[in-house]
Parts: sequence; C-alpha cells; structure tokens
Amino acid sequence: MAKAKAIVKRRKAVTNIRKITRTMQLIATARFQRAFNRAMATKPYTESITELVRQVAARCDRGAHRLLQPNESAGRSALLVITSNRGLCGGYNASLLRTATAHLRSRPDQEQVDLYVAGKKGINYFRFLGRPLAATFTQFEDRPQLAQVEPIADSMIRQYSEGLLRTAHVVYMQFLSTATQKPEVMQLLPLQAPEPEALPGAARLAAPAPVEYEYSPPPEELLAELLPLAVKTRLFQAFTDAAVSEQVARMVAMKAATDAANDMIKTLTRAYNRARQTQITLELLDIVAGAEALK
Repeated sequence: MAKAKAIVKRRKAVTNIRKITRTMQLIATARFQRAFNRAMATKPYTESITELVRQVAARCDRGAHRLLQPNESAGRSALLVITSNRGLCGGYNASLLRTATAHLRSRPDQEQVDLYVAGKKGINYFRFLGRPLAATFTQFEDRPQLAQVEPIADSMIRQYSEGLLRTAHVVYMQFLSTATQKPEVMQLLPLQAPEPEALPGAARLAAPAPVEYEYSPPPEELLAELLPLAVKTRLFQAFTDAAVSEQVARMVAMKAATDAANDMIKTLTRAYNRARQTQITLELLDIVAGAEALK
C-alpha cells in the first residue's frame, strides 16, 4: 500500500503543476495578443519612415548627415542585447545570448565593445561571464513604451555623432510569424539607407517610373529631422518584436509543459491502478490462505 500512496502523492503534485502551467499558458496567450497588436500597429509606421528616409537620402550626398557617415577611426562600438526579465520561455534567451556571443567574438580584438543589456536573464548571464556592462535595463515588459526607448537611442546617436562609436548593433528576436521567430543582429548605426527591393522579370518592367518630388525645406534639412526619428523607430520596433516573440515562446513552452503533465498523470494513474490491483490480489490471497488454514 505504501507504493500506491507514493504514486497518489506524486500524481497530486503533477496535477498542481499542470494547473500552474495551464494558467501561465493562458496568461501568455492574452499577453501575446496585446503585444502582437502593438507590434503590427507600429510596423507600417516604421516601414513608412524607412522608405521616406530612403527617398530623401537618395537626393543627398552620403556625407549630408553625420549618422550616414562611417566612423572608421573610432575604437569602440556598442551592442544592445534585448532579453527577457522572466524565464519559462523555452530556448528564447539561450538563442539570443548565443547570437550575441557570436557577434562579440566576430569583432576585431582591438575594438572595445560597450555592452548594453535589457532584461534580467541577459544581465545575469553576462555578469556570470564576468563581462563588464555599460548599462542595464529592466523596465521593459510586454508593453514597451517609446518614451522608455528614446533615452537609449539618444545616447547612441550622441556618441556616434561625436565620433566615439564605430558601429551600434542590436541583438533581438525578430518576429516573422506565430510559428517563426529568429534572433537577429541589426545594425542601428551608421544608418544604412535601404535600397528598393529588386522586382523579378515582368514586375520590374511594369514598375512605375520614379517620381520627382519638390522638397520644402531642402532634403538636407528633412534628413536631419528624419534620421534620428528613424533610428528611434527602428529600435522601438525591435523592442516590440522582442515582446511578441517572448510571449510566443512562453506560450509554446507552457503548452508543452501542460501536455507533458497530462501524459505523466495518465502514466501515474495506470501505475496506481496496477499497484492497487496488486495490493487487492495479495489481500485476497491472504484471505484465501487463512480460510484454508481454518479447515
């Protein structure tokens, strides 16, 4: 009977764990929907700003703005790694940290990398490695605000404009779809004006002729306003993508844990039934043996 009691106790513990993982799955699903709506709402704005910068930059020289010029003489660069504050999200943080570590190893030995980390998991990881951190951020949750992102972008823009940084990169989880997210290394500075997408065959022939615009104020003045805004917008989009991807990863991980708990409960139930049947059989044998002894 002791074995059956142990199985019942373990099954009860697994049942309690299943309740927790199921609740966390439902919470992650609700947070994912909110984060997804925010990310999808900001993406058209980010794409429009990027396209506008491309059009205006095409009318200006490469040296029209400091953020477009490379700082080859600078001996430092900046890397911002966006991780999560909480765990239980599968391999989300592990894949991000592997990507960030690979990027750090790919930099030249003589180049100093200032490491900025958002999220407690990334902070703890790099502190465990003994890596010095230039700044840490733990205020970002599933609903990042532009006002929280702007100080980070302003700091990098100022340092790059002063010639202190050679490059600035961001490692984050890019959200492609509910089934696909991938760790991405995005070059934030110097800002690269994106080229228009190449169209295949007939689509390229049918493409409309480029439109000539008249700018007021001049393109150089517009570029001075648009480039810092584009940097902030791209960085904010990275944070919103990371928030969506984190909730997707947690939702999938908690669903897998709930399914595993269900399977374990079924296995323990079968083990309990076998143990109980064995106990009943032994008790019947004792009764039969006692009755035979009385004859």
